[in-house]
Amino acid sequence: MKNEYLLTQEGAEKVHTELEDMKNRQREEISKRLRQAIQQGDLSENADYHKAKEDQAFLEGKIKEYEEILAGAKIIVENNNNTGIVDVGSWVTIQEGDTKEEKYQVVGQHEANPREGRISNESPIGSAFSGHQERDNVTGATPGG
Repeated sequence: MKNEYLLTQEGAEKVHTELEDMKNRQREEISKRLRQAIQQGDLSENADYHKAKEDQAFLEGKIKEYEEILAGAKIIVENNNNTGIVDVGSWVTIQEGDTKEEKYQVVGQHEANPREGRISNESPIGSAFSGHQERDNVTGATPGG
């Protein structure tokens, strides 16, 4: 059974672009480094060779992870369901104390990035909003206070 990954269309496109970069440009860079290291001779104590092999293994793991994300992607859209209930895809406004209001989109965990205005539906704040009506005042705790 494959996992389900909630992504916006923009998020899916970003994962696809990064995957293509890893499969093409980054793989080629590592292959080039490996060829250069092999030309140096004895591989048993060749730090460049061992580092390139480590980087290659890491890259292949990331490629597999991104392929799994895309294979299990469920594309979410902005929540226009007219029910007024906050769910993945909804936009929420957060205000802490007297600070300026900040607007965030509730997204799946693999796309969350608060600096880009996206909070995970599984985060303490994202889950606090889930199921509430628009314009509800919601209280949530954050790990940092």
